[in-house]
Amino acid sequence: MLKAVIFDMDGVIIESEPLHHYAYHKMFNDVNVEVSDTLYETFTGKSTINVCKQVCELFSLKETPEYLVSLKRKHFDAVFNNNVDFDLIEGVLNLIKDLHSNGVTLVLGSSATMPSIERIFNRFDLNPYFIGKLSGADLKQSKPHPEIFINAVKLSGFKPEECMVIEDSTNGILAAKGAGVFCIGFDSFHSKNQDYSKADLVIKKFEEISFDKIKTLL
Repeated sequence: MLKAVIFDMDGVIIESEPLHHYAYHKMFNDVNVEVSDTLYETFTGKSTINVCKQVCELFSLKETPEYLVSLKRKHFDAVFNNNVDFDLIEGVLNLIKDLHSNGVTLVLGSSATMPSIERIFNRFDLNPYFIGKLSGADLKQSKPHPEIFINAVKLSGFKPEECMVIEDSTNGILAAKGAGVFCIGFDSFHSKNQDYSKADLVIKKFEEISFDKIKTLL
């Protein structure tokens, strides 16, 4: 029986990928590296610090990963603060409210930094629905390592087989399955070339699922 749902944030709750794409590529330009689309797609679901470590290693940069993070954050903040059209993904708030009203425990497990998570949750008043939020930036390992979802399951207070993860990336799905959790893959328009084959269920719209439809899937 379903007791808890663990949400990813970027690409699941908010359609932030265009903003991240802009910020990352501005940062890449700042440090004079050319990142191919193929390489960039492998970054989806990973924490910014781990992406920046990878970029520093691949391109033998003299700059530190922390410096690249600061550049990326500067560009992201600028576009985030000036984008009045930025909103939640269609249908996700209704799903969150539906699950919450039916007594399902909600936890966030995101690769985003905690300041970024708090900014989104405050902007869209999501805190009343979630019992806790976890940032992959605070962990040693990044998705596809299952650490964040292992911790999210513990935070929920339930067993892995009583939990469900909603993810939009290859790395996130692998992390969920590595933690032994049922995973719904959200095939987002902006999550390009992600592999959903390991997900237990794949959806393209949140209207496809509700508490009544998923409560007996586990």
